Amino acid sequence: MFRRFFRHIREGFVGFVRHIGMALSSASAVTITLTLIGLFLVLTFNLGALSLEIEKSISMTAIVSYDASESMISNIEKSISSIDGISSIEFRTKDQEFDFYNETYPEMAEFNETYRESNPFHDVFLVSVEDGNEMENVKAQIERINGIDSVEDGGSNTYLLVNILKNVRIFGGALVLALCILAVYLIYNTIKITIASRETEIWIMRNVGAKNGYIRAPFLVEGIIIGVAGAIIPIALICGGYYYVYEMIGGVLMGFLTLVKPYPFAIFLALGLLGISIVVSFIGSYISVCKYLRLHR
Repeated sequence: MFRRFFRHIREGFVGFVRHIGMALSSASAVTITLTLIGLFLVLTFNLGALSLEIEKSISMTAIVSYDASESMISNIEKSISSIDGISSIEFRTKDQEFDFYNETYPEMAEFNETYRESNPFHDVFLVSVEDGNEMENVKAQIERINGIDSVEDGGSNTYLLVNILKNVRIFGGALVLALCILAVYLIYNTIKITIASRETEIWIMRNVGAKNGYIRAPFLVEGIIIGVAGAIIPIALICGGYYYVYEMIGGVLMGFLTLVKPYPFAIFLALGLLGISIVVSFIGSYISVCKYLRLHR
């Protein structure tokens, strides 16, 4: 069994070298498609990380009643903490809220100071959620807590932003999947041409009693080799290019978009591209060989 296994591997390498023209044609198809996949993976991953950070930074303000005592405020904090999906809670006294308002609108600070003694602000809890899609549910639970006057969450615009960020991640993943399917199609066609050019070789193997699995194995190995060969340039180009761009711009793009650090992202990216290339090439080869053998029994 081991001898047969290594024989298939050797025949795969021999077939790759013997039909180097067709093999390089297939590898170039993998290279082009994998480069596109790599670029969209980098873009999608960074946009996904950014969207998650934005979602985590979105907070709602739970306004405490004026007549709430210290013990009631403590109970409110415990009740909010017990709600599933809460990532962080920050308590601010009404004096801190007053100072925050003055810092936000310094041109009004002098006028506002005349109202410090009769401070109109409430004590508040700033609540952040782990998943933006849970904001409405969390808000409804907080509103039911005794001692909470109301909860402000930014309204429909906040929910619209959360949906947009979610759709960005879904669209990016769908696009990468579509490119993988395109790569399978390209490999399928190029391997099909390779197999057709070796029709006599397959016919001889069948005449001497070789089973379909035995005939198929070298082509699958060859497909994997093509995948590895086609992944070398995209991995070097995407990973090296990402590291260079990150260092050149200091990891910050357009003032607000922080790129994911190259390490260990580049390593996972390289392994991911190599894995995608091997799987895509294997699937393309398998479909092509099986279809040919089924049609030429």
